[in-house]
Amino acid sequence: MEFTIGGRLEVRITPADVGKRVSVRRRTDGGGTGAEFTDVVGVLTSWNNGVLSITRKSGESVHIVESSLAAGKVVPAAPARRRGPAASFGELASVTARAWQPVESEALGDWRLRAAGGFTRRANSALPLGDPGLPVGEALGRVRDWYEERGLPAYVQTATGAEGTQELLCAELERHGWRREVSAEVRIAALAPVGDLEADVRAVRLTREPDAAWLARYQRFSTPGPPVLRVLGSGPSVWFATVPGDTGDTGGPDADPDAPPAAIGRCVVDGRWAGFMAVEVAPEQRRRGLATTVMAALARRALDEGASAAWLQVEEDNEGARALYDGMGFAAHHRYHHYRSA
Repeated sequence: MEFTIGGRLEVRITPADVGKRVSVRRRTDGGGTGAEFTDVVGVLTSWNNGVLSITRKSGESVHIVESSLAAGKVVPAAPARRRGPAASFGELASVTARAWQPVESEALGDWRLRAAGGFTRRANSALPLGDPGLPVGEALGRVRDWYEERGLPAYVQTATGAEGTQELLCAELERHGWRREVSAEVRIAALAPVGDLEADVRAVRLTREPDAAWLARYQRFSTPGPPVLRVLGSGPSVWFATVPGDTGDTGGPDADPDAPPAAIGRCVVDGRWAGFMAVEVAPEQRRRGLATTVMAALARRALDEGASAAWLQVEEDNEGARALYDGMGFAAHHRYHHYRSA
């Protein structure tokens, strides 16, 4: 990235640029004889007492001593995606939230407090999509109290890495002692190619509710109860996919419905969007393409309901799932994080 004017490195940012996306070059002590530099790109979230804080799209905060700056400038937002559906952060945040609806919720200004007996952080965290109507520190105190009343840990869900995301709020949470616990990518893709994947979907059983076999395969919660069923069943149009464990030699319609499931999945259709989640395959059944089969079957049903775009969420350390979704055309849109109160 070019930082020079007339061949000289220039620092062209000031504390007035807090909240903007910047690129900076800083000097590092590499132990050698010459100057060494590293570059950091992200949102400038603070500049106080001679220290800059920059939040990268991964959610990582980098602190830079002002005296080490060699160059810096404001840079435009990341270029628009070249493949897949166009989508704003606000649209995706609302769609993904509707796919994991809580049992109980309450407004705090434009924030939404959500609880479901502790089943999934997505249904048991504050979703801040605007102004809480009071100073952030006071709002965070209200969040803590609300979850404490319910015997739950206090979480706030935030996002980074796209236009309109919440790098400033992430930095504010850290300043108030909240710590990032889990991060994941929100990925999007065109839906039709997922439905066109080569897969024999005859073995997939689609239902509107999860049966006992589906729940037995689902690893997210070991003792399903009413909150789990409420959350799993929430959404505009919800489908559950099951591949029976005994799929015969061909994976055809003669599968034994009483055998433990070989694979499961869940899909929520919401307007143009189809969200995929809870795609799980029994360990002994892996590497047979069953995850692809589940995704294809759910995608075809979503296409029948008029959806055209797909989304999913995948934790950044799940390399197997990331590789699978790469092959299906899913690409990262932004990252989301859950911050927990200290």
